[in-house]
Amino acid sequence: MTPDQHNAMEFAGTHVVAELHGIAPARLDDPQFLRDTLRAALSAAGATVCEVIEHRFEPQGVTVLALLAESHASVHTYPELGSAFVDVFTCGPSADPELAVRLLADALGAEVSGHRAIPRGPATVRRLTESVGAGLTRTWELSEVLHEADTDFQHVVIGRTEQGVSLFCDDERQSTEATQLIYHEALLVPALLLAEQVRRVLVIGSSEGVVSQIAVAAGAESVDHVDIDKAAVQACATYLPYGYSAPELEAADRGDGPVRIHYRDGWEFLAEAAAAGRRYDVVVIDLPDENDDPEAQHNRLYGKDFLLRCAEVLADGGVLACQIGCPTVWRNDTLRRGWLRFIETFGTVIYYGSDEHEWAFLSARVDRLTDPMSELIGRLPASPYRPVTIDELALIRGTVPPHSIRHPMA
Repeated sequence: MTPDQHNAMEFAGTHVVAELHGIAPARLDDPQFLRDTLRAALSAAGATVCEVIEHRFEPQGVTVLALLAESHASVHTYPELGSAFVDVFTCGPSADPELAVRLLADALGAEVSGHRAIPRGPATVRRLTESVGAGLTRTWELSEVLHEADTDFQHVVIGRTEQGVSLFCDDERQSTEATQLIYHEALLVPALLLAEQVRRVLVIGSSEGVVSQIAVAAGAESVDHVDIDKAAVQACATYLPYGYSAPELEAADRGDGPVRIHYRDGWEFLAEAAAAGRRYDVVVIDLPDENDDPEAQHNRLYGKDFLLRCAEVLADGGVLACQIGCPTVWRNDTLRRGWLRFIETFGTVIYYGSDEHEWAFLSARVDRLTDPMSELIGRLPASPYRPVTIDELALIRGTVPPHSIRHPMA
């Protein structure tokens, strides 16, 4: 880097720190292997490696330091524990320290814990702009970015906002510490009350894991949680103070307990479930909002073909629950399209719009009920899951669809 290039750069960077575990001790005591592995990971992540030095300790352990044009990286190993400390600090846009740590962990065959991405520089507030409709945006201020990475499917940011620790995917807010329970109860509670029983539940999306936890609290004996983005699910378990904890996610990955995680495409999982004759009492679709991006792979999971596939795996009296969009007039296109698809596919469709959140949800059964609202209200007092944000009045109020749904314009 020339002096002119250095002076032109913004005084800012990202410092990623992590602990790696489960590594073969011999690898952690091999200076040359560690030098080569660190150099390869950094180069693949876009860093310019100037020099790599190491020091081996007696009787074991190695420290490796890489000097970068963008700053530095280091590894300090504990062979007797199968663990290592790692940090990668880069300035400027050319290198990706998050990617460097992931590549290093993969090369070592390591599990990552204690991972943090720390912004460095004078700017203490990160601003993230979210689209809320055609020509409309809102700006979120993040006082601290806890995690930021490009997964194979989306850009994930987890940081501290005025609503607590918050999750953003592709610059769209997915959940916040202050509002996540309002959202997840609005999604799932009406469906739990509408279903004849709640023994087997399928969740597609919902990377935080809150829906799986509510389902278990409602009496589900087994929950299949399907999410295509393993990196996003793991980041949520690591950084969010709600949903899965890291040990809970590890147990779900092993299939220990009622929840089992499947890092799969939801469309393919449903096809296999239908072919195998598996049936669910509740199926939940909790994905980012449908949009007009032709490259957005999740859009196909809102279409009528996907709804029919969901209906195929519902048990008798089973319910499909879905996040369906926003009722505000400036962004209700997906809600109106989704409503039409649901009423064309299912005999009973219940709208629920939370009185304290901006999103709307649909719950549906294949069969036709004459008075579904009586079912919901009558089952609420005896529900094993006691909602915090929904009571009888909320059900009565929230299940009245917006005027534009009840009286669609030609």
